[in-house]
Amino acid sequence: MDFLRHLLFFGHILAIAGLIGSLLAQWNATQRPASALTVWSARLALLFGVLVVGVLEADDVDVNHAKVGVKLLIALVVVGLLEADRKKASLTQALYYAVLGLAVVNVGIAIFWR
Repeated sequence: MDFLRHLLFFGHILAIAGLIGSLLAQWNATQRPASALTVWSARLALLFGVLVVGVLEADDVDVNHAKVGVKLLIALVVVGLLEADRKKASLTQALYYAVLGLAVVNVGIAIFWR
């Protein structure tokens, strides 16, 4: 199960990097569409995160459920915002900064909340 956990965690990290990287790549753009990379990265980060927690629970590892709940809520908001706006020509400035900010906050929670 260690290999599976590490593999899922690796996918989770790559998905978050894809989400934040695709958003930062549009930093100076006048039009910021919700690209397929952005939307799929958010979806995959959520999926891999849930799977990592599932594997940890199956291995009887102590999981901080409050932390997982907060991170899950933030991830659901990010995915929901991107899904709701993905068919439009571009993300509004407020939505762009909200999604980017929430993604960065989620990484901060993962690192600093013990």
